[in-house]
Amino acid sequence: MQWRVIDIVTAAVLGVACGLIFWVWNSVGYAGFTAMDALTPGLGGLFNGVWFIGGIIGALVIRKPGAAIFVEVLAASVSAALGSQWGIETIYSGLAQGLGAELVFAAFAYRRFSLTVSILAGVGAGIGAFILELVTEAHLAMSLTFNAIYLACTVLSGAVLAGVLGWMLVRALAQTGALDRFGPGRERLTQPAA
Repeated sequence: MQWRVIDIVTAAVLGVACGLIFWVWNSVGYAGFTAMDALTPGLGGLFNGVWFIGGIIGALVIRKPGAAIFVEVLAASVSAALGSQWGIETIYSGLAQGLGAELVFAAFAYRRFSLTVSILAGVGAGIGAFILELVTEAHLAMSLTFNAIYLACTVLSGAVLAGVLGWMLVRALAQTGALDRFGPGRERLTQPAA
């Protein structure tokens, strides 16, 4: 469970890479978020999941306590440093989202990294984001209907865009051999050839 130097370096690289993804998604995803919210308030939450993917990927690769938080907060910091429209709040969001994912991996004692656990971690990240936004985005003042729709959409987005997509990205990266010194790479090496 102790971090190795390669874990720290890899988590940092993943954090920077995810931060660049977040930075691009800040414009693309927010445009989709705004359009969906115009159709039905709260529906914009369907675009949130991409912002949760750093913690999921970090935990799936590193498989040690703190990996989800480390990668998600670093990614949020990179996004903020590059000019996120939310400024310092981006880092708070990264912390809440990373913590939500981290709690799920901790619940499985950092021993299960299946698609199901990845999906649950995406849900956890979505719940973390929702709880933070109740306070920072004044969602407490919004209607119960808005909050119910927004929570459902954010959780669904976390499950699919962070959980499923993150799991698929890690599996694809493992197939290249780049993760042979980590759990996903070792799993690839021990699987019988098809």
